Amino acid sequence: MSDVTINVDRTVGPMAQARRSAVELYERGSRALCCLDARLRTLTAEPEEGAATAEYAVVLVAATSFAAVLMAVLKSDGIKTLLTGLVKKALNVG
Repeated sequence: MSDVTINVDRTVGPMAQARRSAVELYERGSRALCCLDARLRTLTAEPEEGAATAEYAVVLVAATSFAAVLMAVLKSDGIKTLLTGLVKKALNVG
């Protein structure tokens, strides 16, 4: 953009200053809009997958609790007897 000097002291006139300000504002807005568009395209194209840290902690606590209950059930006398009988029966078939 070329500046038009209209003053005797070679300064830029108010209209040229306003135009320069408008052009700079437009360019800044265009860059910001381009960055926002790129960010939105990235987020919609590749949504975040997996659990966030808090969700991951809740999943770990639930899995650990389930494992503890499963171990308690498997260590009970009735289940031990049932599993031992199944293994013996399987070995005797062959």
